[in-house]
Amino acid sequence: MPEKKAAENPMRRIFIDKVVINIGTGSESQAQLNAKRLLEIISGEKPADEISRKRNPAFKITKGQKIGAFVTLRKDKAVSISKRLFEAIDNRVKERSITNNSLSFGINEYIDISGVKYDPKIGMLGMNVSMSFRRPGMRVAQRKRKRAYVSRSHSVIAPEEIKNFLAGKFNISFV
Repeated sequence: MPEKKAAENPMRRIFIDKVVINIGTGSESQAQLNAKRLLEIISGEKPADEISRKRNPAFKITKGQKIGAFVTLRKDKAVSISKRLFEAIDNRVKERSITNNSLSFGINEYIDISGVKYDPKIGMLGMNVSMSFRRPGMRVAQRKRKRAYVSRSHSVIAPEEIKNFLAGKFNISFV
């Protein structure tokens, strides 16, 4: 009986907070431009540059150098692109890629995403996708004014709950 009440409680609902699509390019400037163009085609949003935080001579990377591109999507755009990204991996996710409040997976080739065609100027690129989940009411812990405490049971979403959410909303199977 308590499980039924928990399912009916609108504050226990789970939704996608954000989806971050990332393409690492290393120190090559042409690959950086190709990655930004590809992310703009996929998401319809302007991507940002990933800047290195420290020097790595083995990869010829200096501090402050552009080493990748990413785009962050929220709300309805995050849900709509999530459907396309899950289709690219055949609606199958590894169980070990799910942690508290998040899910991460990779896409080997961008042509697997529906609605995206191969562009010889861009070449073949893969990408990492990170999704973060949350519940209603979490804003009270993050706002500047009248900040309040949110209990751990409400703020941490267990992997089992994320699996149930993804299986119900996106018809995802787990490997």
